[in-house]
Amino acid sequence: MNHNTPLSPRPLRHLSHTQRRVLTAAQLRTHGITAADTTEQCRPGGPWQQILPGVFLLHPGPPTSEERLHAVLLFAGRTPAHEPAPGIPVQPGAEEPHAPRPYADALITGLAALTLHGFTSSPPLTALGKIDVLVPRLRRLRSHGCAHIVRTPSLPAPSYLTGVPVAPVPRALADAVAELSDTGTVRRLLTEAVRAGHCEPGAVVRELTQARLLSRPHVVDAVDSLLAEGRAIAEDRLYRMVREYGLPGPVWNVDLRLPGGPHLGGLDAYWPEQAVALELDTRAPLPGHRQDDDALWSEYARKREHLERLGITVVHVTPRKLRDAMEQQAAVVRTALMAANDRDPAAYVVVLPR
Repeated sequence: MNHNTPLSPRPLRHLSHTQRRVLTAAQLRTHGITAADTTEQCRPGGPWQQILPGVFLLHPGPPTSEERLHAVLLFAGRTPAHEPAPGIPVQPGAEEPHAPRPYADALITGLAALTLHGFTSSPPLTALGKIDVLVPRLRRLRSHGCAHIVRTPSLPAPSYLTGVPVAPVPRALADAVAELSDTGTVRRLLTEAVRAGHCEPGAVVRELTQARLLSRPHVVDAVDSLLAEGRAIAEDRLYRMVREYGLPGPVWNVDLRLPGGPHLGGLDAYWPEQAVALELDTRAPLPGHRQDDDALWSEYARKREHLERLGITVVHVTPRKLRDAMEQQAAVVRTALMAANDRDPAAYVVVLPR
C-alpha cells in the first residue's frame, strides 16, 4: 500500500469533509484498512498522523478546529467497533446513507462549548489547548493530548451545533468556571450568558452549586454580578412588555402600606386605579437549600395572600416567562386590569417609592 492507494473498495465520498479526514481505527477497519496499513501511513513523514489514541488524522498538516472537535468526540465517545462512522451507507454502494449518528456518551463542554454557543467572551477554538469533553462518570477514560475528560453522573440532553453535540450553556459554564481562577473572566462569561439570552441566572446558579463552586470567593463575586444583571434584564423586559403591548402605565418599584399601619411589601409595578400589583420573581433556588427556598416562597405567598384580602390582584411573573412568552404575560396583566370593574373596591393603601 503506497501513499496514493485508495483507502478501500468502500469509498468515503458519502462522508462529510471532516469525517473523511478524522476516523477511528475501528472505522478504518470497516473500510478494509488494517492496523498494519494504518501504522505504515502514520510513520514519520507519512501522509497520516495519530491525533489521539485510536483516532487518526488522514492528512499530514495540523488539524483544523472542527477536526479537533471531532477527534476529541471520537476519542471519548463509545462507538462500537462494528458500527460505521456517521453517514456511512447500510451496504457498500447504497445511495442513501444512514442519518447522522450522534457520538455516543460524549459532549463538548467548557469553553469550547461556549464558543460553539456563540459566546464572544470565550476564546476562539484555535486558542484552546484543551477541549473539555463530558462523559459518564463510570467511563474508564483519562485525559490525553487535547482531550480533557470531565465526568458527570448523567449526561444532559445535548444541543447540536455545526453537527457537534454540545452541553447546554449552564453546564458548559460550570465546567468552564471550574478551570478558571480570574474573577473578571468568570464574571464576563456569566454576564454574557444572561445578557445574550442563553439562559436564566437560576439555571447557572444551580449548576455552579451542584459543581460545588460557590465556595470559591471569585465565583461568589461573579454570581452576585450575574444576579444583578439578571434582575436588570428582567426589569427591562417588563418595561418593554408594558410599552409594546399597549398596557396602561403603572407606577414602578413601589412599597405599599396601610394608612398609619404596617408595611405590605414591595412591588415591581402597581396600577392604583385597578388595584393590580405585579411581582417579578427573580429568585435563584439553590440545590441543597430547599429549606431557605421554601421560606422565601412562603414569604411571597403570605404577602400575596395579605394583598388579595385587601382586594388587590397580584400577578406573579418570572424572568423566563417574560423572555419566552411575553405576549401571554401581557394578556394575563390585561385580563387582571379589565376584571377590576367586576370586583369590590380595594382597601385604600398608601403607595410610596421604593
